[in-house]
Amino acid sequence: MTDSIYTQVLIIGSGIAGSCAAMSLAEAGLEVLLISSGGSLDDGNTALAQGGIVYRAAEDDPKILEKDILDAGCGHNHLRAVRYLCRKGPEVVREILIDKLNVPFARLADGNFDLTREGAHSLARILHCADYTGRSIMDSFLKIIPSHPNIRVMNHQTAIDILTTHHHSTELEIRYQLTNQCAGAYVLDQQSGNIRRIMADFTLIATGGMGQIYLNTTNTSSSLGSGMVMAQRAGARMMNMEFIQFHPTALFHRGPRKFLITEAMRGEGAILINAQGKAFMNDYDERGDLAPRDIVTRAIVEEMLKTKEDFVYLNARDHISQPEKRFPTIHKKCLEHGIDLTREPIPVVPAAHYFCGGVMVDVSGRTTIDRLYAAGECACTGAHGANRLASTSLLEGLLWGHAVAGDIQGRLKARSRLSRRVRLSMPDWKFLGSKQNEDPVLIAQDWATIRHTMWNYVGINRTSPRLKRAFEDMRNLNKRLHDFYKETAISKSIVELFHGCQAAYIITTSALRNKHSLGCHFREKDS
Repeated sequence: MTDSIYTQVLIIGSGIAGSCAAMSLAEAGLEVLLISSGGSLDDGNTALAQGGIVYRAAEDDPKILEKDILDAGCGHNHLRAVRYLCRKGPEVVREILIDKLNVPFARLADGNFDLTREGAHSLARILHCADYTGRSIMDSFLKIIPSHPNIRVMNHQTAIDILTTHHHSTELEIRYQLTNQCAGAYVLDQQSGNIRRIMADFTLIATGGMGQIYLNTTNTSSSLGSGMVMAQRAGARMMNMEFIQFHPTALFHRGPRKFLITEAMRGEGAILINAQGKAFMNDYDERGDLAPRDIVTRAIVEEMLKTKEDFVYLNARDHISQPEKRFPTIHKKCLEHGIDLTREPIPVVPAAHYFCGGVMVDVSGRTTIDRLYAAGECACTGAHGANRLASTSLLEGLLWGHAVAGDIQGRLKARSRLSRRVRLSMPDWKFLGSKQNEDPVLIAQDWATIRHTMWNYVGINRTSPRLKRAFEDMRNLNKRLHDFYKETAISKSIVELFHGCQAAYIITTSALRNKHSLGCHFREKDS
C-alpha cells in the first residue's frame, strides 16, 4: 500500500536553489514540502562551494558580465537567460543573501566588500566568505528553513519518479487537453522502506549535478543525475547534455570525492607549474592561469602527458601573502594530507565538477511539462553555454530558485480545480516484487563500470571510437540492470544505480551525436 501526502509545493533537493524557493514560498504563506535524500538539508554541493558568488564591482555593468559569460560559454549561451542573470542576479544577491540572511561576506577595513576575481572574469566582482562561501550561505538558510511553520522537511527520502497525468488521464482530462502535467512524485522512505505518493500542485526538481557518474569528481555522493533522469523519463525536454565541466584543480589524493582547490586561489595569484617547476599556462593561452576552465583543464592534461606524471602543482606559496589565512579550509585539508601550502606547492588534477546541461527551463524555471519546475545544476537555463564562468553556479541557483517561487505564487492565486481532479486519479506505486536481489558486490562493480567508462571515454578529451564504445557499454548495462532487478524490492542503492546508469547513457548519447567540438565538449579530430 502506498502512503499518500498532499502539499501545495513539493521541492526535491535542498541546496541553494531548493532552499531559496522554499523560503520564498513559505514566507508568501504557501505550504511547502522539502525533501532531501541525505540525513540533513546541507549535504549537497552548495555547502562545498568555496570560491564565491558573482555580485558586482564598483565599475561593473551587466554588459561587462554578459561578455565574460558569453566568452567563457563559447557563445553557445541562451542570450535571454544570460541577460536575465546579469541584470537580475546581483539584485537578488543583495535582497536575499545580504539584506535578508546577512551572510557574512568578507569585507575590507573600510566596510566595503572584499571582492575577488576568478578565471575568465574581467573584473573582481565575486563575494566570498574566505574559502567556505557555500557553507556560510547554507548555514544562513538553515537558520530559517527547519523552523518555518509553512515548511515541512523530510530527510532520508529518495525520489524515484515524477508523477504525471500522461499515462493516467481520465476521459474528461483528455477532452480538455489536460494531459502530461506533473502531479508530484513517487518517493522512497529510506528508513521504513515504504513508497510515498506525494501529490503536489507544483513540483520543483533541485537535485544538483551528476559528478558521481565519473571516476574523479568534486561532487557529493548524492550527485547522480537523479533529477535529470526523472524529468527525462516523465517526458521533459533536455538540453546541452554533453557539456560536463571539469574543474582544473582538485587536490590529488585517493578518496571517493576529490577536494576542490578553488579557482579564487589562481585569481589571487597562484600559478600552475609542472613536475619540473615550470609555469606552463602562458604556453596555451594569453590569459595564462586565468583562462576559462576548459582551456586550463586540457592544458593540465597535456602537461601530465608530457611529463608522464599523475598531477601538476599549484604554487600559492610564492605568490599569495599568507595563503593559510585567505584559504583556511584548503590549508587545513592539505595539512590532513601532509601538504603545507605555505611551504610547498599543492599537487592538483582535473575532476568532474559541474553539469552545464540538464532539464530545459525558461527564465521562470518552467520545464516543458506543466507544473514541473527545475532550478540549480540539474536545470539548463542556457546561461552557461558550453562552459560555465566561475562563481556563476551559486548565482544561477539562487536566482532561479527565487524566480520559480515568484512564478508559482502567481499561478496558485489563479489555480483551477484541476489539482483536486488530478490528485484523485493518480495510482499507487506499482509493486515490483519482494525478492531481495541486492548484492553489494554487483552494485559496486556496476558503479565501477559506469565511472571508469565515463571518465575514460566521455571525459575531458573525447573521440568517436571512445564515445561509440561508451554508448554500447552504457546501453548494454542499462538493459542488464532492468533484466536483473525487474522483480527486486526497491531500495535506495538500486534507485541510485538506475538513475546513475541512465544519466550516463543520456550524456553519452548526446556527446556522440554532437560532432562539433566546443567548450567542455572537446572532441579530438578523428584520424
